[in-house]
Amino acid sequence: MKEWKLRQKGRNMKRVKLTVAYDGTNYCGWQVQPNGLAVQEVLNRCLSELLKTKIEVIGASRTDAGVHALGNVAVFDTEARMPAEKFSYALNTRLPQDIRIQDSCQVPEDFHPRFQETIKTYEYKIYNRKFPDPTKRLYTYFYYYPLDVQKMRQGAGYLIGEHDFKSFSTYKPEVENTVRTIYELDIHRSEDNVITIRIRGNGFLYNMVRIIAGTLIRVGGGYYPPEHVKEILEGKNRELAGETARPEGLTLVEIRYPEWEAKKDGHLVSVDPLPQKDDCDSD
Repeated sequence: MKEWKLRQKGRNMKRVKLTVAYDGTNYCGWQVQPNGLAVQEVLNRCLSELLKTKIEVIGASRTDAGVHALGNVAVFDTEARMPAEKFSYALNTRLPQDIRIQDSCQVPEDFHPRFQETIKTYEYKIYNRKFPDPTKRLYTYFYYYPLDVQKMRQGAGYLIGEHDFKSFSTYKPEVENTVRTIYELDIHRSEDNVITIRIRGNGFLYNMVRIIAGTLIRVGGGYYPPEHVKEILEGKNRELAGETARPEGLTLVEIRYPEWEAKKDGHLVSVDPLPQKDDCDSD
């Protein structure tokens, strides 16, 4: 992989980890695309201009067009003498206002944002009332019909734990293992009628969070009972689940690295230079 080769070019090479927040409204997603502007492309350009050499960041989660993030993670290698913690300040003076670095730090040379053990947290927000609010249109999914949050919680309970989530993913031929673990799945309604589905797990299949949201919306709307979620899960068939909810309601809140965080003062076990396959651990 390119980033592993970069590290071997000089003794002063270091790996910098960025925590990236962005409003995904104006982007075709995280990953560089031939047909539109991507968040990754903007970061690459700003870093390359800053360091006067070509830089390509490697991201942890490839969010789709219109999806937002408070804490996506990216890394890059550099021989620059600038301390790792200063990159956040330097980049934020160059980045557009809808992308901001929340933290930058140096990580071990073998740290990889996608091939480490992770805990990811997403939120899906539904604006549930009779008429839409224009100020919420970019960050919530507007749903007119009344939703029963209690029924949604009951349906969500069947998804907690380790399961085969094949019914809740868009098919990708390169993905062989569709087993994931959900640690928490909480749902609450705020005073301004925003229903938030907060989900935390060890990884997510492509469109998994949005399909879960679409399915729970159908439960909350009374299209089928909460216990039907268990039947969908056991059926392992995408056609059984609800629709893929729209992207603007989804935000990647946080990515944690338990092993790395526990060993910050030690040395991580080396990760083999695996190819950059589509890990599908995204919305």
